[in-house]
Amino acid sequence: MGWRYLLRHPWQSVLMILGITLGVAVAVAVDLANASASRAFDLSTETVAGKATHQISAYPNGLDEALYVRLRKQGLGVPLAPLVLDYAASPQLGELPLQLMGVDPFADAPFRNYLGGTGPVAARPAVGDLLAFLTQPGAILLSNDLAQRYGLSLGQQIDLEVAGRVQRVTLVGLLQPADNLSRRALDSLVLADIATAQELTGRLGRLDRIDLILPESGVPGTVPAELLERLRALLPEEVLLQPVAARSGAVEQMTAAFRINLTALSLLALVVGLFLIYNTITFSVVQRRSLFGTLRCLGVTRREIFALVLSEALVVGILGALLGSLLGIVMGQGAVRLVTQTINDLFFVVSVRGVQIPLGSLIKGALLGILATSLTAAPPAWEAASVPPRAALSRSGLESKARRAIALAAVVGLALILLGLITLILPGRSLIISFLGTFELVVGFAMLVPVTTGLLMRLASPTFGRFWGTLGRMAPRNVASSLSRTSIAVMALMVAVSVAIGVSLMVGSFRRTVITWLEETLAGDIYISAPGLTSTTPSTPISAQALDLVRGWPGVARVDVLRSVTVASTQGEVHVAATDNYSVGQERLYIATDVSPDAIWERMLAGAVLVSEPFANRLGLPRHGGSVALYTEQGLQSFQVAGVYYDYASTQGTVLMALPVYRRLWDDDEITAIALRLQPGAQVDQVSSNLQTALAPLQRLLVRPNQALRQEVLVVFDRTFAITSALQLLATVVAFIGVLSALLSLELERQRELGILRSLGMTVRQVWALILLETGLMGGVAGLLAMPTGYTLALILVYIINRRSFGWTLQMQVLPDPFIQALLVAVLAALLAGLYPAWRMGKMLASEALRSE
Repeated sequence: MGWRYLLRHPWQSVLMILGITLGVAVAVAVDLANASASRAFDLSTETVAGKATHQISAYPNGLDEALYVRLRKQGLGVPLAPLVLDYAASPQLGELPLQLMGVDPFADAPFRNYLGGTGPVAARPAVGDLLAFLTQPGAILLSNDLAQRYGLSLGQQIDLEVAGRVQRVTLVGLLQPADNLSRRALDSLVLADIATAQELTGRLGRLDRIDLILPESGVPGTVPAELLERLRALLPEEVLLQPVAARSGAVEQMTAAFRINLTALSLLALVVGLFLIYNTITFSVVQRRSLFGTLRCLGVTRREIFALVLSEALVVGILGALLGSLLGIVMGQGAVRLVTQTINDLFFVVSVRGVQIPLGSLIKGALLGILATSLTAAPPAWEAASVPPRAALSRSGLESKARRAIALAAVVGLALILLGLITLILPGRSLIISFLGTFELVVGFAMLVPVTTGLLMRLASPTFGRFWGTLGRMAPRNVASSLSRTSIAVMALMVAVSVAIGVSLMVGSFRRTVITWLEETLAGDIYISAPGLTSTTPSTPISAQALDLVRGWPGVARVDVLRSVTVASTQGEVHVAATDNYSVGQERLYIATDVSPDAIWERMLAGAVLVSEPFANRLGLPRHGGSVALYTEQGLQSFQVAGVYYDYASTQGTVLMALPVYRRLWDDDEITAIALRLQPGAQVDQVSSNLQTALAPLQRLLVRPNQALRQEVLVVFDRTFAITSALQLLATVVAFIGVLSALLSLELERQRELGILRSLGMTVRQVWALILLETGLMGGVAGLLAMPTGYTLALILVYIINRRSFGWTLQMQVLPDPFIQALLVAVLAALLAGLYPAWRMGKMLASEALRSE
């Protein structure tokens, strides 16, 4: 019987399957994108770390290679291997981010086995002359797959950009991956001898780290204490010894909030799809209410009726879950590009060549769809099974029960809103709890839709009657009398449109806040930095020759320089920005300061620092009297925090200090950015163009006027929210399908009523007008009710979710545009959904509509 019903109502079945398919597909696509990016990071870590258990490193200048020699001479009895690491790109290799790794082939075998052996990432012996790898200047190895993809052969020369300098290297060997895992890991690796890597990066005599394989003590995961003490005694105070897993975990945590936000937003389409499932199953129960009553009279048990309805939903859920998983794989291709680009822009460099398809993601998505469908179909199934046979055959009993259900839904909605508010104001930074409170609020508002719709229809009836006569009075009355069937569709559309309003207000507020922040903080006329693989923080050093040329350039009144580095602290890795800009105190917007902005530079020269709001929130620093402990070349130093300033460049936050203090403590004369202030009357664009030409022979640098830099920041900002907009659009599409499904079901149920109206003289045009008036009213109600819901959601996103996720304080900006657009979208979606039912009913003959089954 269940199969027969689904086959006899193909449009309802197809729309129901399509709704759950899209919901599951979005959830699977985002999960695959997150898993692919995470797996790419894990592979990158495994590629570099290999079997290493611990690492010796120092920030920001790296290690003197003499330390490695000294440790070797100590006879520690543990494997040691030096590494030089950087990121590179090449036009011959698609300009994709590549991991440049310099190794010592004689020490590296226990760790990575690239030149033969077995291990987590293994390769067979390289094809080509390995003697050339050790002796020929600029010699590199690539994976065989990477070389074949770009048509490279042995002996071919390649332009490799490292640290802002393009240098010519030679491909002398090809790595043959031993398995698929090795193939993916080696796909973005450029392998060089350690001396070659030092020359390419310009870090002669320096190492990035030393890898170790330390034995375990009796307790798994721990190292003998005497060995650790001996090692630490041999290391300078500024040099760190830490487990590989600790550093990898810290970097992985950087994207945790971003991935949780994406997952929560992806589930929105599934939630809207649940409204669709509930609506369609409810319709099927209502349509067959008399049939169920007859079956009960004939002896069919409640359990059998419940199983019948639930089995129909399970068929839909299984089909939707399977199709959704397949569609999710296709959609994952686009999602992974957006997720990877955002991670590269905001967090760290990761290269994802394609979507990894973990079986767990597909199973999780499929089970999510099936479980959600079953839970959503349970209430209608229970309704069908629990109604006594006599009541099932009575129409009046259905309507009175529907009115009671609407009143109960309103009470439950108010309770959920109150519960959501309590959940959100609870202290803590848990994003899961925050999204739970948000979900409770949104569902609470949705539960108020039926009673609010009935009230609005009663208010609209006189007005519509004056404009459209009898049809104008019939349309609101029909919507109000069918609330048990139409309100769920209005709920789905309201939820999708309210999320569109909330996200639009949040993104608009964020964008306006960033623009204001840029106007206040970008005080220079021209900014110079080396191109990097991340968009938010310059990290590649600028050559001394380039700086000397800029300092003497005609029309330049003032030159400020910046050194952007990562240093070690008692709280893990910390981003430090050191500047010689003595106006920095006046060019920041502060949350709190211990002194006036005019006196901040003097405090910074004395050793105090400024910290950004995300940094202060992440470490729990007080607004006044805080301090930060950083490892320097002279050991652990404590810095007093003179102020906390607004900043939107990094979710991890920044410590801002005076450049003279930084150079004194870290013995580092490099710079990574230059800000120029021009003399009055100087032409910014002309100076930028001339500087770009003059600097080209020295180093490839980006010379950007103030306005161009602002535009680039906003481009990165818009790119960051591209996937948010895509998910938001998909949720609206699912809601549209829900409205269409509801209208088809409703018109099918009203077929006899419309047949009577047609026989009494109603024209086809009037049928169209009536149905479109009803759908327009449904869309209008959804749009109007979405406004307070969307505004509440925007407040939560701006003041709670963003702050707990990324540590930012945003300035709320409320413009009428999102509300007007949302109302138009809701009405338009409802009208479009009503076109097919109107066409179908207008085409049907009155005699056919009146014929009983």
